[in-house]
Formats: sequence, structure tokens, C-alpha cells
Amino acid sequence: MVLGVDTHRDVHVAAVLSVMGTVLATDQFPATAAGYRDLLKWARKSGAVRRAGVEGTGSYGASLSRYLLTQDIDVFDVNRMDRADRRRRGKSDPLDAQNAARAVLSGRARARAKSGDGPVQIARMFKLTKASAVKARTQAINQLKAVLITADPALREELAGLGNVELFRTCARFTDVSSLEEVGEESVLQATRITLGLLVGIGPDTAVALLITVGDNPERLDSEASFAALCGVSPVERSSGRRQYRRLNRGGDRQANAALHRIVFTRLRVDPRTQDYYERRIKEGKARREIVRCLKRYAAREVFHLVRWLQPGPRS
Repeated sequence: MVLGVDTHRDVHVAAVLSVMGTVLATDQFPATAAGYRDLLKWARKSGAVRRAGVEGTGSYGASLSRYLLTQDIDVFDVNRMDRADRRRRGKSDPLDAQNAARAVLSGRARARAKSGDGPVQIARMFKLTKASAVKARTQAINQLKAVLITADPALREELAGLGNVELFRTCARFTDVSSLEEVGEESVLQATRITLGLLVGIGPDTAVALLITVGDNPERLDSEASFAALCGVSPVERSSGRRQYRRLNRGGDRQANAALHRIVFTRLRVDPRTQDYYERRIKEGKARREIVRCLKRYAAREVFHLVRWLQPGPRS
């Protein structure tokens, strides 16, 4: 008998075929250690199993492949069918499992699965760890240099000729923990005020994201419309001929836009007033995307007026 397995994250679908290509049984099993044992026990009820074709032996099927190899079964890595075969034969998990077994029978699947249980696998883990560390280091360097672009010119010129290691050491000596804590407390306090002011749909992280967009001088924003445009929630005309409509603004600060998006969808889940508005506009024939755009615009108006109200000086 030949075993074929279509692997997924939580469930594996298996098929047992005879050497003549006849499908003897098909079933599914959980992707667990007990599931692997049950799968092989079930397959051996149809006869002796010496070969198996497994999809994704390097990902979802890795653990199953290692188990089958320990049971003296030759495991072959099976690629997905090409699109022409899928269009002709159809697509389903049982069909994929059967095709995996047929790939072994026909000799199309020749690549044997890696055992993944020796020193090479350990080396692979070290390699992944190193690659992750290098990526994090590169990202930190790029972030620091991006921050220095907007720094004081004298400081930027002082640091311009330093290598990466010396640059980090120099910048680390600039750290004033007390001043950072003071600034951080002020930001958290202002974010908390916004959170308490809006109450529904906004938390400290969302409030901070919006504060960053507003900046330290919110008076530069002339009106709530300018803030809405800055957040990418102002309507954009897309009318042509008799068709009159608006679409979502694709510009603006995307972090602020995402924050307003979170506010709206939180309110749609928990805020009765927002839910009533949504139902009313749906009955009017409005599309969901257009309703969300309107709600994001309303949220931007609330944020703008609250931030301006919290600023020192005369309030409009």
C-alpha cells in the first residue's frame, strides 16, 4: 500500500492506495502526536505501508514526516498539482491526499523528506536565530539614523562620521533617564485624558498614535477638516457623468488612519449609538465601506476638538 497525506496546520487528510492506484480509504486526523499514531495504525489496516507521499514536509508535514521515518517508511516530498491538473480533476483535501500517493506510485515524487532530527536541524535553528538577530540589528540602525535626520544640525554633524558601533555607544551616553521619564509621563497623561474623554473605542496606544500625528503644536491645524485630511479620512470626489460618489482617502498618515479604524470597529461592537447609526445607513442603501468612512470622519472630529481643548491657552 502507498500512503498519501495532504497536510494542514491542525488537521491532516490521508488516503491509502493500492499499488494499482485503487483508493482503499480516506480519512482525516489531528496534527498531533496521537493523531500521527492513529493515522499510521489506520493506514496499516489496509495492508503493509512502505512508502508515503506527504505535502509540505518542510512545514506543516515536518512532524508527521519525522514520525513516519522512525517507523521505517520512506517519505517523499510531494509538490502541489499544477493548475491544469487542478482544473481537470478538481480540488479538495481528499483528492490532494490521493494525488500525493499517486505521485509516489508514478515516480513523479522522488525527493525524499529530510529527517530533521540531527545536528543539521540544530544548525538550522542557530541560522534562523542569527538571521533574526541581524535583521533586528539592521532595523535598529536604520531607525536611529532616521531619527538623526530630524535632529539638531550640530548634533547631526557631530555624529555624521561615526561608525555604527560608536554611534550607538555615543547615543547611549546621551540618555537622560529622568527627563525621558518626565516626558513619558506627560505623554501618558495626555493620552489618558483623551482616552477618558472619548471613553468608547479608544485606548492609550490609539491615543498616543493620534497625538503623534497631531504633534506638539496642534494650532498648526486650522480646522477639523485639515486634521481629517492629515489622517486620510476626508472624502475624495470620484464623480463622473451622472455617477456622483466619494471614495476613501488613500493618503494621509496611515498610522493615524489605522487608529481611527480601530476606534470605529470597536464602537461597532460595543457602542449602541454607533450600531444604530450603522443600521440606519444600511437601510438607506449605503455601502459598508462608505459608512465606515463616515464613522472615521466623525471620530476624527471628536479627537481634533478634544486635543485642541486639552491644549493650554485660549480654546475655540
